[in-house]
Amino acid sequence: MEDVAVNHIRIFPIVAAATSVVVVALPADLRGEDDTMEGKVVLPDQIAWAPGPAALPPGAEAAVLYGNPGEDGLFALRLKLPAGYHIPPHTHPKPEIVTVITGTFRLGMGETADHDGARVLPAGGFLALSPGVAHFAYADDGTVIQLNSTGPWTLTYVNPDDDPRNK
Repeated sequence: MEDVAVNHIRIFPIVAAATSVVVVALPADLRGEDDTMEGKVVLPDQIAWAPGPAALPPGAEAAVLYGNPGEDGLFALRLKLPAGYHIPPHTHPKPEIVTVITGTFRLGMGETADHDGARVLPAGGFLALSPGVAHFAYADDGTVIQLNSTGPWTLTYVNPDDDPRNK
């Protein structure tokens, strides 16, 4: 019985230390602190939309919420895609985390686009892709997604003729 108590005592400082690291890593507004620490809060009416990145087909709008997709480091990018929008098969060199904010987003895997074979992700849907995985996307209706990753963000089309930067 004594060994059990000793083990708990040995484990407790490790658990306490890990918990304090998690609490310190939370944003100030979740810890009840004031807004004086470095960070960023963006309300929906403060999102500044601009034409999407040149790597995407024309028609998308984009808003950088956090960081800089063109530099090293974390970033959060919102993309507003019009109805019928299509991103041909492509890859990224870094993981891509996407959340569907509004609308319907279709994600397909592989080097050949297939609208009907793409998985339908409604608002609230989430996906995480590993680096180098070929995929494609469609927006059936007006759709907003949030893309989180680490920069610099790049996109390489499977077929170079699909790249709008080559036109």
